[in-house]
Amino acid sequence: MSESSAEILTAPYRLKYSYKRTTGPVIGRFLTDLRDGKITGVRRPDGAVMVPPREYDPETGEALSEFVSLPDTGVVTGWTWVAEPRQLHAMSTPFAFATIQLDGAHTGMLHRVVAPDESVMRSGMRVRARWAAERVGMITDIECFVPEESA
Repeated sequence: MSESSAEILTAPYRLKYSYKRTTGPVIGRFLTDLRDGKITGVRRPDGAVMVPPREYDPETGEALSEFVSLPDTGVVTGWTWVAEPRQLHAMSTPFAFATIQLDGAHTGMLHRVVAPDESVMRSGMRVRARWAAERVGMITDIECFVPEESA
């Protein structure tokens, strides 16, 4: 049998992670607070507030444990428009992936912004979280952010 006429054998392969990971005291608190409709960051030794919080300072490696409550408002610092969401996107209508610096935070967090259309989007625009009707302790408890003027 020649190589070109040989039957190619195939088998289905499904990648799955069959283990569970605990979230720990910092991320666990962040997710629990999201479930309760609150956003929590953590203060670094230099006073800067990170959100989402981390267990350790990224520069010094020092453990972090001073939690800071933050409002659900902030500023878009960068964004990209998704005109045609794909099947695996959480939204079926156009939206922006955006870096949002919450008021009182010194770092940005990545999330979705839903705006009437791309022309509304701009760096520096103010946004407010739209909370999911049912919250379970995941980042998707913030359904998306919306421009403050349309909130």
